[in-house]
Amino acid sequence: MELGELIKQKTEEIFPEVVQHYRWLHQYPELSYQEKETAAYIAAFLRREGISFKRGIGGDGILAVVKGEKEENGKCVAFVADMDALPVQEQNDIPYKSLHDGVMHACGHDAQDASLMGAVKIVQSLRCRFAGTALFVFQPGEERSPGGAYLMLEDGVFSDHHPDFIVKQHAYTDLPAGMVGFHGGTIMASADEVHISVKGQGGHGALPHELNDTVLAASQIIVAMQQLVSRRTNPFHPMVLSFGKFIADGATNVIPGEVTLAGSLRCMQEVDRQRMLQLIPQIAHDTAAAYGCSCDVDLPQGYPSVISDEQITARMRTMAATFLGEAKVSEFPKRMTADDFGFFSQRYPCCYYRFGVAGEKGRLGPLHSATFLIDEQALRASTGLPVYLALNSLK
Repeated sequence: MELGELIKQKTEEIFPEVVQHYRWLHQYPELSYQEKETAAYIAAFLRREGISFKRGIGGDGILAVVKGEKEENGKCVAFVADMDALPVQEQNDIPYKSLHDGVMHACGHDAQDASLMGAVKIVQSLRCRFAGTALFVFQPGEERSPGGAYLMLEDGVFSDHHPDFIVKQHAYTDLPAGMVGFHGGTIMASADEVHISVKGQGGHGALPHELNDTVLAASQIIVAMQQLVSRRTNPFHPMVLSFGKFIADGATNVIPGEVTLAGSLRCMQEVDRQRMLQLIPQIAHDTAAAYGCSCDVDLPQGYPSVISDEQITARMRTMAATFLGEAKVSEFPKRMTADDFGFFSQRYPCCYYRFGVAGEKGRLGPLHSATFLIDEQALRASTGLPVYLALNSLK
């Protein structure tokens, strides 16, 4: 039987099992760096299937390894899925609704994991068909800094292997179930948190000459930051600096002694990112000083931009069109959102693609919302395609 048809047949055979994995994972979501039940569930599955794996990498991370039985050729490819959920209270009325209060798989990581579990099972059953090594990474903490990808790399996830390239697929609400989308180049922005604390002598609002107006200073810092983006960077290089938190805990006639700000910096160019990380503290300190205030600036390590290698992505897209049909393959736009897969793409050639999860009635809610829910039919393509990509890359 032709390889593509064989993979589709095997995907259909295990589809009910993949759905079962998805529903279990959806019912028992866990926040970043707390994925112990999730990791135990995946490890138990791998053990039952006789698949070699290693646990406890960068926290609760897992690396599963399947070696082909044809003559060794040294090739190695890796696939990545995330395990963590979000602090969201689910509002979907479904039998497999989240049982963990205030925690929900609102980003589709449950679908990622279930798909990769199905994929590794099929690859294991077809190891007589390829040479080399297929790696399957189940990663913690994508949603929170410092990022599970960073922690797993630091912990030597690939110390015994050297992937020729790494692939990650992610749920996408703008495509119907069964379709996938690709885009080469820098496709997602870097992400850095910005925390600023403005301090001064607070006091009575009617006596501004006797105090340092921390509220005014903090307001001017935000304005200065917007001008920093519009006047100190190349307008052809996309960048966003947004502040969503401004806490001045005073009163109508009380200027507080401290105001806290928190925001996010997104850049598509690493050189711009590094320059901004130097300019932000400088502008904040200078602006605060102009109003007689001081400030503390904290810029914890964030995520680098995600780069989808042009050649690898073109090759994966061609394979996807062969396996799914050209009509099922599309392109998605670049976005200023982020993914810690950027840490992988800094070190290895990578391909990041999206798989459609919208049903015939349309999506119930966007990513990260309380009503996000995939059409389970999407699990067919998201399970079978990684298998096809792996075996065609290692044949």
